[in-house]
Amino acid sequence: MSDAPTHHFTNERSFAKVPGDAEAGATSPMTGEQRFQAIIDADDKIEPTDWMPDEYRKTLIRQIAQHAHSEVIGMQPEGNWISRAPSLKRKAILMAKVQDEAGHGLYLYSATETLGIGRDELVDLLHAGRHKYSSIFNYPTLNWADIGAIGWLVDGAAITNQVMLTRTSYGPYSRAMVRICKEESFHQRQGYELLLRLCRGSEEQKAMAQDAVNRWWWPSLMMFGPHDAESTHTQQSMAWKIKRVSNDDLRQQFVDMTVPQAEYLGLALPDPDLRWNEARGHYDFGDIDWAEFWNVVKGNGPMNRERMEHKRRAWDEGAWVREAAAAHAAKQQARRVAKKSA
Repeated sequence: MSDAPTHHFTNERSFAKVPGDAEAGATSPMTGEQRFQAIIDADDKIEPTDWMPDEYRKTLIRQIAQHAHSEVIGMQPEGNWISRAPSLKRKAILMAKVQDEAGHGLYLYSATETLGIGRDELVDLLHAGRHKYSSIFNYPTLNWADIGAIGWLVDGAAITNQVMLTRTSYGPYSRAMVRICKEESFHQRQGYELLLRLCRGSEEQKAMAQDAVNRWWWPSLMMFGPHDAESTHTQQSMAWKIKRVSNDDLRQQFVDMTVPQAEYLGLALPDPDLRWNEARGHYDFGDIDWAEFWNVVKGNGPMNRERMEHKRRAWDEGAWVREAAAAHAAKQQARRVAKKSA
């Protein structure tokens, strides 16, 4: 992967008061690195035309691309149930949700492109296994209640992480996340409502909801990534304000939010160590199976191969659509040029 070259753009943020010369109003040009740090320190946004360290750019490409890939791959486990939804209403809701995920992927690919990397290259990196996507999407959806569990738990965990990203230091990413979070909130509510209906239904329906929660609870906790002490990127990402809250703090926030919701549903979260800790003011919870987490991340999860095979096949089969769209755009551009020349 080749990164776009970094530049020093001189604009209104390129100048700062020289220490000791405030009375005289003198200014001195900042270096790109100084201006970058000043923007970070001021909680302002880094924009595509601003100078940025190569590692900052690479970190953003990795993170935003992984987020985009996750939105696109994440369409598969739910899209599998569109044709089997139990009613027209549920089918329409699920179609809208899957369509939203496609849109989120497009927003995020666009944000990544502002860092000087093309979309085709991003897709190639994913298909070659050099880019990752969220491990949660490598688990199967075995019954209809899984759609509710994904909405409530998976999208709930995503929102917990993504609200923080509305304040990330990179402007295009931050602005994309504002809209994405609004739509993800709808996704979480529809999932919770679906499970509520099942839990208020027959014993068989409630048992199906409990089974889904049993299978999705621990993978949802894994979504926040490894413990902070074992995370390769957390410290630097927080220093650059790409990331605002640590993995462990986000995971705790999610658990604290979710336990009362489970109690209202009448569902048990599958953790015998889950209990309120009065001294901490938080819920304690059991140890995550990190061996399972890393096994899935390395490509050995229940559905890793199937997900990527489906993604590559869809990309190849859709080549004619992309080629037709490009040809049409070129034809329209040629007509506009000819019209101006006439």
